Order: sequence, then structure tokens, then C-alpha cells
Amino acid sequence: MKIGVPKEIKDHEYRVGVTPAGAKALIDAGHELCVEHNAGDAIGFHDDMYEAVGAAIVPAPEAVYECPMVIKVKEPQASEFPLLHAGQILFTYLHLAPDPQQTRHLLERKVVGIAYETVTDQAGRLPLLVPMSEVAGRIAIQAGAAGLQMINGGRGVLLGGVPGVPRGKVVIIGGGVVGTEAAKMALGLGAEVTILDNNLGRLRQLDDLFGPGLNTRFSEAHSLQELALEADLLVGAVLLPGHAAPKLVSRELVQRMRRGAVIVDVAIDQGGCVATSRPTSHSDPMYIEEGVVHYCVTNMPGACARSATMALTNATLPYALQLAEHGEAALKHNPGLLAGLNVYKGRVTNPAVAQDLGYDYYAPDSLLKS
Repeated sequence: MKIGVPKEIKDHEYRVGVTPAGAKALIDAGHELCVEHNAGDAIGFHDDMYEAVGAAIVPAPEAVYECPMVIKVKEPQASEFPLLHAGQILFTYLHLAPDPQQTRHLLERKVVGIAYETVTDQAGRLPLLVPMSEVAGRIAIQAGAAGLQMINGGRGVLLGGVPGVPRGKVVIIGGGVVGTEAAKMALGLGAEVTILDNNLGRLRQLDDLFGPGLNTRFSEAHSLQELALEADLLVGAVLLPGHAAPKLVSRELVQRMRRGAVIVDVAIDQGGCVATSRPTSHSDPMYIEEGVVHYCVTNMPGACARSATMALTNATLPYALQLAEHGEAALKHNPGLLAGLNVYKGRVTNPAVAQDLGYDYYAPDSLLKS
């Protein structure tokens, strides 16, 4: 199959859909790769590295999007919608539930949209979301620590404190991959860290993993309010696969938080779990609302794009090889890939997306059979 790899155009997005090593694996398997000029240049993956493994470098995105399959990182931007064509396999992060405009365009273009964030493995986990969640969880603490600096409107709190001075208080909503990685970073800095989750089994696992250095609390309205009011840094790490994130932190609660506290809403890709969150970019990542600093960048892993690209290709390559080899038929043979199918030739095939955006839901296996 002929596969296109475009240069990402989202604000300060330097990741690329396939590393040179990934390109070699696809080419060695008998496929053709068209990589847009300078697609990975900013992170040290230069055109000559792709050419050395047999990829063709093309000067413009139009040539990339002529390919029957496109592998990228972030959802298509407005200028890319007209380049998509019917039946084309689009393999990327989509995050459709909070994005009705993108959903409408993908349906109109009748693409086969397979979203990294809903692909599952045999245990029902989300293997293509995990690596970027790991990166985002770690960046959340770095960004939060910066937000607490006075120059950014923060409280002037050093998360680790110093001898004789209290440590900063970090509260993490959600004990999944993002929350776990955020906890590792915050504990490493010496902060006082509490994770909230509504899964007691997960809280037990976190207790076993971190020991007494981590505080765990069952997530319900009273405990969330109590902890949010004491937090120097609040990290939103909530995930309902496919769905828009629930708004767990109300505006009224944000109004009562400490002035200069920081919220890092990692769930912003799915709409955010804080009522005062709105999408930001790496060009202008922070804003202050209700006296609280907010960091709500929708492509957080792009800040560490080289590491993130390598981690992402490690995870996506086996699935990309299946799609390249078998096309749509790969969806029939791999239930995990089928779970990633969000839109199919004008129909919504993910129940969470259909529910949140008000579309009719079509079972993907029935569409493929027909």
C-alpha cells in the first residue's frame, strides 16, 4: 500500500506520524511511503534519513493526501479537510466527541477514520493512548511547576519546598496512566501528592505501587472539593474512552480555590474536566480565570516531540503494518483495531461519539460485512 506521512500543522506540533525506523519497517514489508518535506526535521528526523530507508520525499501535503492511507499524529486541521478523500484510511488521534466540526468534515469526506485513542488490546486497554498519556502526565507537573511561578501569575510555591518550608500540594483527579505518571513526577520533586479515583481496586494498586508517600482518596464530591481548596496544583487526568470528559470541577469550586493555584487539565483533548478550561496552544499555553492559572494545551506531548514521536511509533507500528497489508480487511481480523474505527464512509461507528454528538450509531462490524 502507498502510505502518506504529512507534516503536522497544529500549533507548535513537531511530532511526526512515523520515525525513520518505522518507515524502514513499513518499506521492508513491501509498502511505499510518501513523507512530506521536513515532516520530522525539527526533531532531528531529516529528509535524508527517510530517503536512506527508501521513502519518497514530496514537497507538499497534496501529494501525501493522495495516498490511500495516511498516518499522522494529530487530528486534521481545517486546511487539511479538503485534501481527504472517500475511502481513505486515516490513522491518527481524532478526539471526536468534543469536536463536532471535525466530525462533520470527516463524515462529509467519507474517510475511514481510525482513532489511536480508542484502539484496544486483548485486555481492553488503550495501547496507542498509553505512550502519549505517559508523556502528558509527566509534562503536566513540569507545566504546573512553571505555572506556580510568580511571573506566570502563580502563588510562588516551590513544589518540593526547602528545609523548614512546606511542600507544595498536588491533587490529581484520576488514577489512570496520566495520573500515575503525574504522581511519579510530583513525588520525585518532593511535593505532597494526593490521587482521587472512583475505582477502589485502582486505589489499592496505587497504594501498593507508591507506598505511604502517596495519599489516595476515593473520588466523590466532598473529597474533591476539600482537596481542590487546599491544592497548589490540580491536575485533571480523567478519561472516559471515546466520550467527552465529565466536568468534575465546577466554576464555583474554581472561584474558591487559592489565588494563584494552577490547574493543568490534561483531559482538554476530550473537552476538559474543569468548567473553566478552554483549549490553549503551545504558543499561548496559560491563562488566568477566577484567579487561577490554567494550562490547557491540547497537544501537550508535542512539547517533547522527539521522545513522544519515538514512543508513539513504537506503539502504532504493529497496527500500521496490519492496515497497510490488509487495508479495511484488517479491521475484520483485529477486534482492537475495529474498536478504533470512529467514522466509516459517512457513518459514526463509535457509540460514545454518536451519543455525545447526537449522531446515529452504526455497528462497525455490520458495515464492514455489507
